[in-house]
Amino acid sequence: MTLDLAAADYTLSGLRPFPVAVTTVDGGRANGLISLSAGSAAIVPEAPRVTISLTKYNLTHDMVTRSGVFAMHLLAATPEPALERSLAIIMGLGGSSGRDGDKLAPFATKPGVTGAPILLDALSYVEGRVVGSLDADESTIFLADVVAAERFGTGERLRIGPAWQALPQEWIEQYERNHVPQLEHARRNRGL
Repeated sequence: MTLDLAAADYTLSGLRPFPVAVTTVDGGRANGLISLSAGSAAIVPEAPRVTISLTKYNLTHDMVTRSGVFAMHLLAATPEPALERSLAIIMGLGGSSGRDGDKLAPFATKPGVTGAPILLDALSYVEGRVVGSLDADESTIFLADVVAAERFGTGERLRIGPAWQALPQEWIEQYERNHVPQLEHARRNRGL
């Protein structure tokens, strides 16, 4: 049997419908990115855990590795003003590298209990302290105990499909150009 890449993409993309904004702080510097690889990691309701997978190419990966803290934010799809703020977060955190400048400066934030910046225009967030990690060659999967959480709005969660359709075409083209070195780095780390 051969690997049907289209079937694999269909199945796996269905597991990551929600873009999340991940923020962290390390040595007084804050940064963040957009990820499609986050999830709940515990069944005990009074002791929640969260996972995020960050590619090793990203500055945020290195900062979480060193600091052991992050905040994972869900973004809002409704109402319309919240969607506009969510798209601005995606474009601001997903469109460039933190190595090129302060990606969080345009956004309203507050420090979380770990010091990780909390995006006040997000729908909700959980803040975590890393308790374990798994090296996955191209990325690291971080497991964290949730130490704080808050919900800022009552709107619907933003899904990646509608978000991608609402983003400006020129931004998508720039994102795809910027994504090439990250993919090449991931392939090298996987020996591909």
